[in-house]
Amino acid sequence: MNDRGVVWLGSPSFPDAAREALGNTQLRANLKRATTTIRDKRLAVASELDDWEQLRDAAAAIKKRTSRHLDRYLVQLETAVTAAGGTVHWASDAVEANRIVTELVQATGEPEVVKIKSMATQEIGLNEALAEAGITAYETDLAELIVQLGDDRPSHILVPAIHRNRTEVRDLFVAEMGHWGRPAPDGLTDSPAELADAARLHLRQKFLTAKVAVSGANFAVADTGTVMVVESEGNGRMCLTLPETLITVMGIEKVVPTWRDLEVFLQLLPRSSTGERMNPYTSTWTGTTDGDGPQEFHLVLLDNGRTDTLADEVGRQVLGCIRCSACLNVCPVYERTGGHAYGSVYPGPIGAVLTPQLVGVENAATLPFASTLCGACYDACPVKINIPEVLAHLRAKVVESKPKRAEALAMKAAATVLDSPRLLSAAQKAAAIGGRALARDGRIGRLPGPLHGWSDTRDTPAPPAESFRTWWRKNRDEEA
Repeated sequence: MNDRGVVWLGSPSFPDAAREALGNTQLRANLKRATTTIRDKRLAVASELDDWEQLRDAAAAIKKRTSRHLDRYLVQLETAVTAAGGTVHWASDAVEANRIVTELVQATGEPEVVKIKSMATQEIGLNEALAEAGITAYETDLAELIVQLGDDRPSHILVPAIHRNRTEVRDLFVAEMGHWGRPAPDGLTDSPAELADAARLHLRQKFLTAKVAVSGANFAVADTGTVMVVESEGNGRMCLTLPETLITVMGIEKVVPTWRDLEVFLQLLPRSSTGERMNPYTSTWTGTTDGDGPQEFHLVLLDNGRTDTLADEVGRQVLGCIRCSACLNVCPVYERTGGHAYGSVYPGPIGAVLTPQLVGVENAATLPFASTLCGACYDACPVKINIPEVLAHLRAKVVESKPKRAEALAMKAAATVLDSPRLLSAAQKAAAIGGRALARDGRIGRLPGPLHGWSDTRDTPAPPAESFRTWWRKNRDEEA
């Protein structure tokens, strides 16, 4: 990763990674089955609400208002958390955030932590930073556990192990669980109930012995200092209540002004993410309480490129994302390539617009082009982020960042040809002759010279033997 984390350095560009993923038929089958199921569930529960579109409008308005006054709400949050017994830390980038968390864990003297699923900690590479300091981080979310046991990378925001089927999970549990703690039961099958029970037994030991927990946050309420995590398995509740020290790493965009604002998001988020009317576990905490829950609470407010994103009048809308993953589940590109092809913690349409802004478009130049611009992501987004608009905006930035001399010469030559009927006719005849020479079965697999960028990812139809201009002239003369 770079200093801001987010992207995996050394990963191939999206076109190269996507081409490899398309050849994995098992991956494509796993993705299609999972995304179709989640997509259908989301549509069913969203249609139950007569005011679904009004809720989306309200969520977008809250996020927009919060972004305009983000500095004020963050200071208000810090004041409220401190008054409730917590401690707030500010981290400008991944390096600083990792240093803060590592030092906080070292101060407890503990060699390990339990973790709740968190995109922010994945973004900064916290597990790797803790490991370098001799501290082991145990993922307690089932999907994150699968990824960790497989020394793998998450491929979906909501279901990080979506690229694995249950037979693969069973084999992984049998081979790896014993290296991390309690081994898998003998005779384990790929029954979902047995797999869940094996994970429960494996993790229970960690919950009962861990003194330090690390979490992310879905939301934080500025006026009360309350932090919230929603989840479906109960592992989060265990991490939030049993350890003595709780450290939360939260992107600065997760703050909302008041409790009343949560009403909107708690209707949108579960329906858009898991296709449920409400999350099975909604945990909130405000600072610390004597004799109840963690006695030390630390909130790490993470910038890591968000302030730079906020400065972009078009791109800033992506900070409204509530990490529901609805855009991934409707995206035809994601469904066929999977999350690893994006080379980022944030895959799919939201990753294609968020990652380049967090790390700079020059470090993720192919991601804004990882889309058909079909608009399905915009229709599905519960906070109405216009992802196609931001994609086009970022594509323009990528193009503007490249040298212009060759492009300027090409455009000048094209203008000369298009301005002259004689030259255009000659160019069409030459293209027809050359195109037919390159074509196989009516298609050109790879264009020559600088034009190959177009044909690397698509076939080009062979030009017709007769141009429309020639056909029109001939037929008009015949009619006359």
